[in-house]
Amino acid sequence: MSPVLAGVLQLAALVGALALVHRPLGDYLAAVYSSTRHLRVEKWIYRCIGANPSVQLRWPAYLRSVLAFSLAGVLFLYLLQRVQGSLPLSYGFTSISPHQAFNTAASFVANTNWQSYSGEQSMGHVVQTGGLAVQNFLSAAVGIAVAIALVRGFARSRTGELGNFWADLVRGLVRVLIPMAVIGALVLVACGVIQNFAGIHEIGQFDGGVQQTNGGAVASQEVIKELGTNGGGYFNANSAHPFENPNGLSNLFEIFLILVIPVSLTRTFGRMVGSTRQGYAILGTMGVIWLGFSALMLWTEFHHGGAALQEAGGAMEGKETRFGVAGSALFSATTTLTSTGAVNSFHSSNTGLGGGLDLLGMMLGEIAPGGVGSGLYGMLIMAVIAVFIAGLMVGRTPEYLGKKIGTREIKFAACYILVTPTLVLGFTAASLALATPPDSILNTAGNSVHGSGAHGFSEVLYAFTSGANNNGSAFAGLNANTQWYNTTIGLAILLGRFLPMVFVLALAGSLAEQQPVPKTAGTLRTEQPLFAGLLVGAILIITGLTFFPALALGPLAEGLA
Repeated sequence: MSPVLAGVLQLAALVGALALVHRPLGDYLAAVYSSTRHLRVEKWIYRCIGANPSVQLRWPAYLRSVLAFSLAGVLFLYLLQRVQGSLPLSYGFTSISPHQAFNTAASFVANTNWQSYSGEQSMGHVVQTGGLAVQNFLSAAVGIAVAIALVRGFARSRTGELGNFWADLVRGLVRVLIPMAVIGALVLVACGVIQNFAGIHEIGQFDGGVQQTNGGAVASQEVIKELGTNGGGYFNANSAHPFENPNGLSNLFEIFLILVIPVSLTRTFGRMVGSTRQGYAILGTMGVIWLGFSALMLWTEFHHGGAALQEAGGAMEGKETRFGVAGSALFSATTTLTSTGAVNSFHSSNTGLGGGLDLLGMMLGEIAPGGVGSGLYGMLIMAVIAVFIAGLMVGRTPEYLGKKIGTREIKFAACYILVTPTLVLGFTAASLALATPPDSILNTAGNSVHGSGAHGFSEVLYAFTSGANNNGSAFAGLNANTQWYNTTIGLAILLGRFLPMVFVLALAGSLAEQQPVPKTAGTLRTEQPLFAGLLVGAILIITGLTFFPALALGPLAEGLA
């Protein structure tokens, strides 16, 4: 079988599997977040945390709950890393430095999972399993809760109440993420992913030598890493490590895990607003972008210049022979179009245009289909922008799902889409403009940037794009474990995660207060393919106008050279 055909078949298998689970899982999620019944275990949790799940919260109270819970998570995970040297099962690993502990705590709580460390050489079992893996569950549940709050803003009227954050959080954990993770972990173990608490030991090599490695509860962390679109690997090689991703079957299953909840949430959206066709319009928009990027990534990694690449049958440098070009290209496109950040190849080793696609996928806002929860609310923000643009073209007050998009609503949406470009371009410019000598403690550029010219620029741009978009993947050529990068990327992660949530929840509250507007002959039919096409165009144009100059200086210049 040719590698190209293998790539097409993998793409078809993913689409088929997602189509099979889209409706049942989407309906189940809608039932979970619409239910008024509380399970016994949920009641115990509410009693322990002192929450009343029946109290309906307006958007300021919902936001305060999100921020307070996330702040507690950052502080707990920071302290856990700082005292690692005194914890059991640390296997001699010392405490994490303050700036790296801050970066890691911010990263995992914000669902980013950017890693400036080698997991198997820095973290013991307590920090890995009791700290990082737990935050993988919690951050994913927070993202879904915020998305559901925005959906309620569209579905409800004449009330500013968006539900109860604590109930949404607990239900997401107990009824969705934990059961799915248990099933997924069993599948991964069956595929060969390890699951143990072994310490550091020696294993044999093919050439007869030995090397030291450590075990871990890898399958249980790997499944929520992908299912929750987190991305933090147990080992430094991430999903290219054979203990995390041993073969082609596990690779395809991990891509499926990344996509399954974001894709199914579009069905949940349609059910909760009373029109499944609206959900299909959003799904169609996401699907067009994901399929387009996946096809382009396969093309650019298979069709390339140079005798060495042609002889290898693809751009194989930096890729695992277990997966080949097709498995790595699909993984790369998927992980950067969602807020996952898991990698099974070095993105820095992609062709120039392939690296540009990775960057552009994140710059779109990771909405195709995006992260768990964040992809849906990001796409709905873009839908509001698209409706507003359509209203300007026809001279009519824009409406979406029976709600008027007025001055207040469009300001919230505009602020949302401005946060990430400001962080990405601002921190990238500062890192390059404030370049320090290699021996400086800050080391903003110095010897942190491995590449030169356009590729070196792409390394820095990619790092802040990944951080501000809550992705977490790296271009694999930047030494980010410095005081400057740990601090600034950590700040970009926190601001890029929680500032947009402020505007999402404010928009949800404003929409929930409105009285529905009846449909007329002039109402824009947002469930039609025409609107989906307008939405795709708005996403690409807005992103292109914002980031095209930066892309032209980096991956485009390299790819066209």
